[in-house]
Amino acid sequence: MTITTIFLSFLLLLFGRANSESQLNDKEQTVLLKLKQHWQNPPSLSHWQNPLSLSHLNSLNSSHHCNWPEITCTSGTVTQLRLQNKSITQTVPPFICDLKNLTAINLSFNFIPQEFPKALYNCSKLEELDLSQNYFNGTIPVDVHRLSGLRHFNLGANDFYGNIPASIGQLTELRTLKLFQCAFNGSFPPEIGNLSKLESLQLAYNVNMTAAELPSSFTELKKLKFLWIAASNLNGEIPEAIGEMEALEHLDLSKNNLTGKIPTSLFMPKNLRIVYLFRNQLSGEIPQVVEALNIDVIDLSDNKLTGSIPDDFGRLRNMTGLSLFFNQLSGKIPDSIGRLPSLIVLKVFSNNLSGTLPPDFGRYSMLVEFQVADNKLEGELPEHLCDNRRLVGVVAFNNNLTGELPKSLGNCNGLKIVTVYNNRLSGDIPSGLWTSLNLSVLILSDNSFTGELPQRVARNLSRLEINNNNFSGSLPPDIISWKMLNTLNLRRNKISGPIPEKLSNLVGLTELDLSENQLSGQIPLQLGLLKLTLLNLSSNHLTGRIPTQFENDAYASSFLNNLALCANKPSLNINNCNNSDHHKSSKVPSIYLHLIVSFVAAALLRLVVAMISIYRKGKHQLDSTWKFTIFQSVNFRESDILSGLTEDNVIGSGGSGKVYRVVVNDPNNIVAVKRIGNNRKLEQNLEKEFHAEVKILGSIRHSNIVKLLCCMSNENSKLLVYEYLKNHSLDEWLHRKSRASSTSSSIQNVVLDWPKRLQIAVGAAQGLYYMHHSCSPPIVHRDVKSSNILLDSEFNAKIADFGLAKMFKQGELATMSVVAGSFGYIAPEYAHTTRVNEKIDVYSFGVILLELTTGREASYGDEYTSLAEWAWRYIKDDIPIVDALDEEIKEPSYLEEMSSVFILGIICTNKEPSKRPSMKEVVQKLHKSSQPLVYGEKIATSLSDTSPLKNSKRKSTSENDEEILASIV
Repeated sequence: MTITTIFLSFLLLLFGRANSESQLNDKEQTVLLKLKQHWQNPPSLSHWQNPLSLSHLNSLNSSHHCNWPEITCTSGTVTQLRLQNKSITQTVPPFICDLKNLTAINLSFNFIPQEFPKALYNCSKLEELDLSQNYFNGTIPVDVHRLSGLRHFNLGANDFYGNIPASIGQLTELRTLKLFQCAFNGSFPPEIGNLSKLESLQLAYNVNMTAAELPSSFTELKKLKFLWIAASNLNGEIPEAIGEMEALEHLDLSKNNLTGKIPTSLFMPKNLRIVYLFRNQLSGEIPQVVEALNIDVIDLSDNKLTGSIPDDFGRLRNMTGLSLFFNQLSGKIPDSIGRLPSLIVLKVFSNNLSGTLPPDFGRYSMLVEFQVADNKLEGELPEHLCDNRRLVGVVAFNNNLTGELPKSLGNCNGLKIVTVYNNRLSGDIPSGLWTSLNLSVLILSDNSFTGELPQRVARNLSRLEINNNNFSGSLPPDIISWKMLNTLNLRRNKISGPIPEKLSNLVGLTELDLSENQLSGQIPLQLGLLKLTLLNLSSNHLTGRIPTQFENDAYASSFLNNLALCANKPSLNINNCNNSDHHKSSKVPSIYLHLIVSFVAAALLRLVVAMISIYRKGKHQLDSTWKFTIFQSVNFRESDILSGLTEDNVIGSGGSGKVYRVVVNDPNNIVAVKRIGNNRKLEQNLEKEFHAEVKILGSIRHSNIVKLLCCMSNENSKLLVYEYLKNHSLDEWLHRKSRASSTSSSIQNVVLDWPKRLQIAVGAAQGLYYMHHSCSPPIVHRDVKSSNILLDSEFNAKIADFGLAKMFKQGELATMSVVAGSFGYIAPEYAHTTRVNEKIDVYSFGVILLELTTGREASYGDEYTSLAEWAWRYIKDDIPIVDALDEEIKEPSYLEEMSSVFILGIICTNKEPSKRPSMKEVVQKLHKSSQPLVYGEKIATSLSDTSPLKNSKRKSTSENDEEILASIV
């Protein structure tokens, strides 16, 4: 063979190889573009374009599929598809495996609805498959082991049901197996214990699983680092061999029904960092020997544990959080725990702990939470609690603590809550504590504190309770600086002087107790303007007449034991002003008696003439008797409602009338009354609104829909009586700055944090889901907006104002004669064609999701755009979504969650109704996010029980919280 022949052969080989690579590239790009088309060209993949359609060289280079951000190529061929969070709503097609060299497919956080795609068996080189956070359903195939090369397998947060197949134990190359939060039943297959290379096993939140023990075979997984099986109906005892899992770093078996003792070997694995066993039924003592010196967080709360806190916990120099609350632990808290340099959170409340507190808490670490309430602790609070100025809460009520409050609390601007009531503490309050910058709750009741009340308090202080102490002096005359207070309880102290008139300027005040003091003088008339649900001024030295607004049986116990105080209403149990000795004699001189008799006679004559005239003019005129219709059990009469319809009780007004806050029978029984019309014949549209509201709310019941208690009507007015919701509307909380004129001061300066916003979103979605999918016929609200989402005292959402609501057949498309609704919330098809079905409510709810995530109003934008259109630009222009989120609540731990809800809002506001999800789908997506938000913490119903630091966050129980649980789409 000549050199020329060899050279030509080499050229042909090179040309053939190049040609082969070119053909492969063309084929792969064709498959990718076909995928995009199959998925109906989602905007998130708009940059996937055929280079033949582009003219510029730069565009040609950037459009090569290996340069697309979702694609990873190795040696010029596609090996990875990462398409998470791309709003894909179509199935996974079989031709995806025409990409012959695929090793990784990630389709998580989409809306893919189908059974497990068995066609993926043809992807013979597949090592990573992530289908999590979608709508996959059906069962996992029994031959799933055909994906024999898989190293990472994630099917979490889908709708898979049935048994987890035992064949999954044949995927012996697996390093990661994630099957969390599905609808599986049965029990976990012990064959999973055969996966000897497994490093991460996540089976949590499978709440439909049959109650069963943790398979002992799982402890054979010697390479396992991450074990997460929370809330999956585990019972029985934790296998003793769990301490032999030497690679274990993260253990979470919380929220199950595990019983028996904690294995003595639990704290032996050297690499163990996280231990979550909270909310089980574990008993016995905590293992005393600890060899896992790298532990970060221990949470054994809400069990039945006894014995003492191990001394070895004081060796855990990396521990940031220790939660042992809701147990029966006794003995002393080891002093060494107070010296731990990394400790941030201590929660040991509701036990039987005794002895003195370690004196060094806060001295060597950046302590944030200190919760030791409801024990039998003695001695003083640690002096150094806030030495590092990171402390947020001191919760030490219901103990036997003595001495003064630590002086470090007087220079602790991060403090939000101090509750030390029911102890034996004494002395003056550190002066800086009263005005601590972020303080919102201060409860010092039932102690022996002394000193005078401060002239000023913290600007965010909403709850001040210092009753049953020895405070003296007077209420500050310029008490308006206490403007954020909702609750003020100064009962049983030695406070003297008058009640300042400016107390009436605390418009957010709802509970006021000044009883059993030495207050004197008259009650300021302006005090009657406050919307108080609790008032107690008893046992003072007050004089004069009580404000007329309090002449109500609801205040029958509010003024007792004030000998010089009087009222016109005998039922208030105080002196009658008309019979008071202070009044002048009612004797009338006889010289005026004839004049009075003549005047009365003339008046009676005119009255008789007028009545005869009325009778003659209209014998058949309708009377104004009220018709009373009850929909729920009530304990009041018509007269109770009518007597409360005064201007002082108005809390809102609109085009159809006014809304009143009416106290009936007692201060804790409050209703909201909507008055439609006012002494004139009702307009036809108002009459329709009244009947629509009565027809719908009178026939439906749901915890996320406001309760209509009853209605009253006569010729000129219609009254709708609802349950009263203390926290008013979502609109007021979100947009407090722009609505300062109509928003109470207690709302204007309070930021609604993200957990509450997500809770509100879930509640409102559930209400709409009920209306659309559980009512027959379905109900379309037609005016969903943040001002029609009302909030109770726990920020549970309730949909209100059904005046525009209509009933339609499922899926029916009706046409209305006029467009109803509010700008920014109205779906495009409704505005242009007046066509109505459930999807217009979905659009409006999507706008509310955008309001919750961005803090902006629905009308945000210029004269041609709204919030929904503004938000869509972030997708179209590929702007980072994080830039759109509300800066006031944009904490790093919430970013993924907020971004995902923002995207869900965008999907709900799609201009094409058919592309919007149903409310059922919306609820499912929101529930996937909301279920695991709080770990190991009972939500307190009030600040006087359980864990008062309600806004504290536990570290994630997931290996990657942002990836697995924080996002919902």
